[in-house]
Amino acid sequence: MRILGIDYGRKRLGLARSDEEGVLASPLPLYTRGRSSDDDLDRLADLARREGVARIVVGWPLHMDGTEGEMAAEVRAFSEELRTRTGLPVDLYDERWTSAQADAAMVAGDLSRRRRRQLRDGLSATLILQGFLDRERAA
Repeated sequence: MRILGIDYGRKRLGLARSDEEGVLASPLPLYTRGRSSDDDLDRLADLARREGVARIVVGWPLHMDGTEGEMAAEVRAFSEELRTRTGLPVDLYDERWTSAQADAAMVAGDLSRRRRRQLRDGLSATLILQGFLDRERAA
């Protein structure tokens, strides 16, 4: 069962997908948001169909104390719209540390700031999805 991971942003969406076995996540090309949310939802639904996705995981940006702020509420609403548009289950996954992990990994890899900026969203989506896959396998 292939799963799509999304790192939500107002300008870009980081995307990742799992392998068929649901063991390993890998990044997909960065998606720059369109003119409307409807366009984005249509393109994501099309991507899910093309990739054979059976489930979607969206990073949920909670505050450090675990409460939901403005962006987390926006992600929740987006996830509900995505669920309706695709007909697929959409899960929220706590993403509080993924951006820091992505940055640390890229700094350790000695990537330039420009290259890190280009890769950050896809790597964050990959970390979100991999965390979800690992948690599901452990359950």
